[in-house]
Amino acid sequence: QVKLIESGGGLVQPGGSLRLSCAGAGRTFMGWFRQAPGKERAFVASISPGGTLTYYADSVKGRFTVSRDSAKNTMALQMNSLKPEDTAIYYCVSSTNLIGPTTPTTQIDYWGQGTQVTVSS
Repeated sequence: QVKLIESGGGLVQPGGSLRLSCAGAGRTFMGWFRQAPGKERAFVASISPGGTLTYYADSVKGRFTVSRDSAKNTMALQMNSLKPEDTAIYYCVSSTNLIGPTTPTTQIDYWGQGTQVTVSS
């Protein structure tokens, strides 16, 4: 059983930055999904087991960066130039299969408990 634990969420003003971390990353595809109020969970970013491949949702390209530290079994999401529409609960995810922009939530093996990110002035 894989246990994923997110940290780093909080309240930030538009244009600000936050860094999310996920502990428990194994040698699997890792990623981030988010769920905004009244919306379904949606893909944000992902990274391959070796860290050489990354994928991003169009809405976050150029602003968010996903990375992982295999030695520490951790993954991070650096979020810059945050917008109010980035407000959501962010979930760390893991899967033995590729996680990409078209991966449905039903194909994700493990989910973290989520961390709230609120972008507001």
